[in-house]
Amino acid sequence: MAPTPLRPTPVPNVPSEVASAVTALASLPGIAEKVDAAREACTQLRWHNALRRRIPEAAAESRVRGARASGELDGARLSVEIVRDLMRGAVTWHDEMDPVEQVMRGVIAATAETERLGPVVLTAPMQALARLHTAAAAGLVPDSELGRPRLDGEDSREFVEIGEAPPAAEARERLARVVEVLASAATLPVPIVAALAHAEIVTARPFTRGNGVVARAVERAVIQAGGLDPTGVAVPEVGHGTGGGPAYLGGLTAYTRGDAAGVGLWLTHCCDAIVAGAQEGERIADAVLAGRLT
Repeated sequence: MAPTPLRPTPVPNVPSEVASAVTALASLPGIAEKVDAAREACTQLRWHNALRRRIPEAAAESRVRGARASGELDGARLSVEIVRDLMRGAVTWHDEMDPVEQVMRGVIAATAETERLGPVVLTAPMQALARLHTAAAAGLVPDSELGRPRLDGEDSREFVEIGEAPPAAEARERLARVVEVLASAATLPVPIVAALAHAEIVTARPFTRGNGVVARAVERAVIQAGGLDPTGVAVPEVGHGTGGGPAYLGGLTAYTRGDAAGVGLWLTHCCDAIVAGAQEGERIADAVLAGRLT
């Protein structure tokens, strides 16, 4: 049975109910310290000398490295040099793309879309999700499936390692709870909001395809729009890949149990990913300062 840590509620006072549920998860043993570590790492990144005047350059490289890492978590591997050239338009896709290119085209498009989302991911979450899914899954699914959750009878065969996808109706319900959490993010710990949105999208699999790409792009967008890393230079996708694909899938599998230990393990993984992503952001800033990203 899929977890329901973000329990739905029919009462009108949805934001306070959502806030209570998220606050309870943030109070799990050891999580407050992990949240503080994520905040401290992002604060340290924000004050890097290179980011006084060259944030756009560093943020662009963050999206390059984020797209590469996100694709690798989906089994699609391209060098950072090729991803960089694709994102800046120096090279183009083949007319007949192989499976890696097909996946990476969506990963690059969704990661690039995070730059344009701004506060929309928190003020109009469903619109943001539709835009990200359209970018991630274009060419991979029929146009009629782009930007919308699965309909009854539609399935998703992604992330089978963590179990079967729930029925479409349940997936839509859980996506609605993600939207509630994102809309309430202003009063909640940003690392927890980002982690929950990520896990719910992956485990519920509300889209027929592209769920992992959308989940990681949403996390990136929330971390920036929520003010944790307003520069957009941190690379949380690299953080998720630090322990390799098995560690990432292991955290998600633990989350599917729905118990405190499992959810806590995933929240810990995500906070650690933000710390590692901020450290990758510092390496980017160092390279910008040294003129190595010309």
